[in-house]
Amino acid sequence: MLWRATIKAIARNRLALAGGLIVLALFAVSWLAPAISPHDPDAISVTSRFRPPLTPGHPLGTDSLGRDVLSRMIWGSRISLKVGFVAVGLSTIIGLMLGALAGYHGGLVDALIMRFCDLMLCFPSMFLILAVIAILEPSIWNVMAVIGLTSWMGVARLVRAELMSLKGRDFALAAKVLGASDFRIIWRHLLPNSMGPVLVTATLGIAGAILTESSLSFLGLGVQPPTPTWGSVLAEGKNYLERAYWLSLYPGLAILVTVLSYNLLGEGLREALNPHNSSLSS
Repeated sequence: MLWRATIKAIARNRLALAGGLIVLALFAVSWLAPAISPHDPDAISVTSRFRPPLTPGHPLGTDSLGRDVLSRMIWGSRISLKVGFVAVGLSTIIGLMLGALAGYHGGLVDALIMRFCDLMLCFPSMFLILAVIAILEPSIWNVMAVIGLTSWMGVARLVRAELMSLKGRDFALAAKVLGASDFRIIWRHLLPNSMGPVLVTATLGIAGAILTESSLSFLGLGVQPPTPTWGSVLAEGKNYLERAYWLSLYPGLAILVTVLSYNLLGEGLREALNPHNSSLSS
């Protein structure tokens, strides 16, 4: 019932609906990449270098090695979505575990976890990610792990606040009186009732993870060539801005539209899951 009301609330929000439809379209494109990609994204053709957009067979043109830009954009969407979901999934799991322990137990446990969280927040996340990636071998798995391990603090603080509010409610006290273990109270009763804000945070976090991965790939510290990513395609195009503007235009637009779509969807979820929203309370 809650999900049905949430979907109806998002459908009434045109911006959130547009963001959700674009996100679904991106999923479809990444899933169907082998079928809809017109060319091999790594196929080099010396005779097809710098073909402009709308060239027959190359709707978005070609790059300095004659590779089809549309094919590289389609396959690059897979990397961006994979990094976004795996990194945010990892950060959400860590944030849920630490935030739940801190919010439910309080006292010394809460103090230790929150001071560690504050310590992590003191480091600029991008510089921390750059430092770790520079030490480790750049790869898609390292990028996902580093982004996930450096972005859990917001979820932890949010879950802590939610559980501190919920653990004194009647349903939680009744479960404790009936002899339910702390583990069961946290994971069966408290966390399910705090997942609304976490879902919103995770949706917005995917946009941030995609932007971070694109930045790392642009700097050459992300997924390594020849694997196409939007950031690497954008980095390749910066040397040919005057000669081949499309090499920077299309990946830049893809990153912009994707990040904007997730932000719009996240804001729509925030409004839809707001407990004071009349459409959900009715």
